[in-house]
Amino acid sequence: MMPTDTSATGRADRSVDGESAAMAAGPRLRGPLARFLSSRGLSTVLVRCAEAFLILMVLAALLAPLVIPISPSRVDFSAIWSNPNPAHWLGTDQLGRDLLARAVHGARASLFGPVLILAIASLIGVAIGVCAAWCGGWVDALLARITDVMFAFPGLLFVVLVVAVFGSSPMTAIIALGFAYAPIIAKYSRSLALQEIARPYVDSYRTLGLGGARIAITSIVPNIAPALLGYLVVLFGETLMSLATLSYLGFGAQPPSSEWGLMVQEGQDAIIQGHFLPAFVPGIAIALVVVAVNIVGVRLADRLVVRK
Repeated sequence: MMPTDTSATGRADRSVDGESAAMAAGPRLRGPLARFLSSRGLSTVLVRCAEAFLILMVLAALLAPLVIPISPSRVDFSAIWSNPNPAHWLGTDQLGRDLLARAVHGARASLFGPVLILAIASLIGVAIGVCAAWCGGWVDALLARITDVMFAFPGLLFVVLVVAVFGSSPMTAIIALGFAYAPIIAKYSRSLALQEIARPYVDSYRTLGLGGARIAITSIVPNIAPALLGYLVVLFGETLMSLATLSYLGFGAQPPSSEWGLMVQEGQDAIIQGHFLPAFVPGIAIALVVVAVNIVGVRLADRLVVRK
């Protein structure tokens, strides 16, 4: 019997199987759209849009009197709960105040407040985390137990207690939230510092006789700063929501402030009357900023990790 060449038959069978699998998988996108999606072009567009939106919001917060010259506290009883019109692009609230002007002017308190919160939390958290990682032993165990206790204590309840003792004011709420977020940053800083301390250059500095504080300040903290920065950007949205929640509950910004959380609280009564814009405008502003910050923060964290 002559031997048969099965290589061609095998290739044909594999070709048929491949075509069958392709048909079972369904239609595939081809052309520019397929290349756009496969090259992560969509995510790049989302990041660029989020970055542009955040830049516009920051510029609006910094240049609010120039962008919207209307005073956010100007009362006009003849225009109470007005619908959007050429005079008031987003309508007015229960006192006839322009919602666009209040939202733009309120961006300063709503956006810069979380920056102060994260600055306070970073100063405390990084100091605790790096100290615990460097000292180790009973110091690490003690600081870990302290942060665990602070984790177990509800942050919002802690802030309410602080406000009850020192009074309601925006700065009191910011400082209290800074202390409430410090344990989170301390845990993350400790994990980063432990990885950094294990690097060979730390042992070299020790051999040269450099002190622990100097090594931590001049080498460890700068080296963990990029990863920590990406984490803080992602955490910004959460602090913005926390500050807005305190203002909504009456423990943060006080009237006639146009902080977004307070605007939502003041506009909720209008919903019963069928007017949704007084609460919807600041609410959608909070939501858009949080989403944009998360998009930019995740991309920034990825880039910083890759560079490291």
